[in-house]
Amino acid sequence: MGESPKKKKPFYRKWWVWVIAILIVAAAVGGNSDETVDTKEKEVKSEATEPVAVEPKESEEKKEEPKKEEPKTEQSKTEKSKKEETKVEDDVPAEHASALTKAKTYADIMNMSKAAIHNQLVSEFGEKFSEEAAAYAMEKLEYDWKDNALKKAESYSDTMYMSKQGIYDQLVSEHGEQFTADEAQFAIDTMKADFKKNALEKAKSYQDSMAMAPEAIRDQLVSEYGEQFTQEEADYAIQHLTE
Repeated sequence: MGESPKKKKPFYRKWWVWVIAILIVAAAVGGNSDETVDTKEKEVKSEATEPVAVEPKESEEKKEEPKKEEPKTEQSKTEKSKKEETKVEDDVPAEHASALTKAKTYADIMNMSKAAIHNQLVSEFGEKFSEEAAAYAMEKLEYDWKDNALKKAESYSDTMYMSKQGIYDQLVSEHGEQFTADEAQFAIDTMKADFKKNALEKAKSYQDSMAMAPEAIRDQLVSEYGEQFTQEEADYAIQHLTE
C-alpha cells in the first residue's frame, strides 16, 4: 500500500497566521492610543487658549477718581499772605519782636498813648529795650490812639470822678498819659459824663476822708490847682452835699 497523503493543517493553525493577527491587533491598539493622546492634547490646548473670565477685584472696581484741584479761594490767599507775613517776621531780631509784643499789650490792655508806650519800652525802670527795638515796635504798631484817649478819659471819670479840665490835663501831661492835644480833645468832646455828679462825689470824698468844711470843699473843687470843676458844678455839689 502506498503512503497516504499528509493532511494539510487548517490555515488558522499556522504560526505565521497568528503572528500577523497579533501585529494587526497591536497596530489597532496603538492607533487608538495615539488618537486618545491627540484628543487629550487638543482639549488641553483648547482649555489653555480659551479666555477665562476673571472677576475684577473690589479695589479695581472701586478705583478712586482723581481729585479735582479746587480753585483757590480768598481764604487760601489769606493763609498764604499770613505765611508770608510770618516769614518776614522770622527775619526780625528777637528783641524787636518782643518789643512789638509788649507794645501791643500796653495798647490793648492799658490803653496807653504812643509816646507813653515808647517811654515804657526803653525806660530803665520799665522794659529796658534798646532804642532800635522800641523804634521798630512803634513803627509796626498800628492803633487808634484817639480811641485809647477816650477810654482813658472815661476811666478817669468813672473811677476818680475827675472834672473835664482835670481829665484833659491828665491826658496831655508829660508826667501823665502823654496823648497829643488832638487825641485828648477828641476824648473830651466824645465822652459822655455827668460832671456835676463827679463834683458831688469829689465833695463827699473830701468831707468823709478829710473832714473839710463845705466852703473849703467848694474852693478845692474850683481851684486851678485842685479839681478844676466849673463854678456851677461846684455849687451843685455843695448844695447836695448835706442831702
